[in-house]
Amino acid sequence: MLKNIGYGVIFVGLLGLGAYAGNEALKMPDVKFSYSTGACVEVVNYDSDHNYTCEDYPTKFNHVWVE
Repeated sequence: MLKNIGYGVIFVGLLGLGAYAGNEALKMPDVKFSYSTGACVEVVNYDSDHNYTCEDYPTKFNHVWVE
């Protein structure tokens, strides 16, 4: 009985950790780079707490290539 409760607690903990990690990944901005120049063209922000730009984008972002 106690073994099943322990497994349940571990499962719920891992589920919560996965939900947190997924939420953080969804808040990462998209930074669009030009194919021809390799320079930043646009930053799409999904988190309202930050307003990143091409001059100031974070270290972790979704890299998107555009024409």
